[in-house]
Amino acid sequence: MRQFCAGAAAIGLMALVQASGCRPASDIIYRPSEARAALSPELQAAVDEQLGKHCGTFAAPKVLGDDRVSTAQLKRGQAVYQLRCAQCHGDDGDGAGPVAAQMYPRPRDYRKGVFKFTSTVFGSRPLRSDLLRTVENGIRGTSMPGFETLPEEEREAVVDYVLALAHRGELEDQLCSLADLEGELDEELVQSEAIDVVVGRWKRARESVIVPTTLEPELTLERVERGRERFLAESTGCFKCHGEDGRGRTPDNLAGNLRDAWGQPTRAADLTSGMLRGGQEPLDVYRRIYGGINGTPMPGFASAYQAEPDALWDLVAYVKYITNRRRAGDRPPPGVIQPFIPPGSSDVPAASDDAG
Repeated sequence: MRQFCAGAAAIGLMALVQASGCRPASDIIYRPSEARAALSPELQAAVDEQLGKHCGTFAAPKVLGDDRVSTAQLKRGQAVYQLRCAQCHGDDGDGAGPVAAQMYPRPRDYRKGVFKFTSTVFGSRPLRSDLLRTVENGIRGTSMPGFETLPEEEREAVVDYVLALAHRGELEDQLCSLADLEGELDEELVQSEAIDVVVGRWKRARESVIVPTTLEPELTLERVERGRERFLAESTGCFKCHGEDGRGRTPDNLAGNLRDAWGQPTRAADLTSGMLRGGQEPLDVYRRIYGGINGTPMPGFASAYQAEPDALWDLVAYVKYITNRRRAGDRPPPGVIQPFIPPGSSDVPAASDDAG
């Protein structure tokens, strides 16, 4: 019965996705952000002028600060995006496409330039290769599928277009802040306080890649046990969000008290589910622990283990171990859990016993 319901839901969602993708491109324009809408008409017009000058329009998009990406390439990426991405991520990249409200977690809002699963340190922009990897592989445990079967040139083009949307959103935010503060948009200030700021963030990403400070060791059971001790230590506090058994059954998780950078409900992962969204390889796990996850309450622990950097691999070993428990036939003990219900929802089912 559960499989039938899931299949029916998937069919219904795909029908809605396909129906909402059949819109003439001529009817689409980039909508203004809430910050722009709050400005005076004169300042709104000034923001629009600068956005059009530096980021183009829907009909002729540009990547801010990168003349190497042609309009033809962006239009190719836009066509792929409108067919396969806009239904979830929205025409503007705001994460509010027509089917987004039915999804948990919500599709990414690109306009902040914040992406969760990157190879760079916390607070940094992703590398282009990070976005390509997400497009190719998808994100486990979410509605984001992998598009590895798409031709390579289409994957490359749609990533260029996503970058254009992200740069545009960030520039709009900077311009609105500048206009609100100064009461005008002086060309010199636009360059130094808006364009250079946004472009600089993306350029610095290449210098912010997380490289392990010690070589990856063999992930032995001895390391697993040391990692468990660190996982349960007050100084690290991993268990406070992920639970002592790694299943995320903590009060904040069950109550829906956690929020991400986009204001959406979020929760710490059930590490025993076998679905590490940022990647399954030891280096992927290392980067999540070292740098945290952008836009979420998950912090990085690089500074906490600065004096003993090899200890990070102990945590990697433990996370990998509990992630594979179910695959190995070691079922976690049963316990009462409750499905995640966003605050404000009236549909609150009773808690149920979960046998793992």
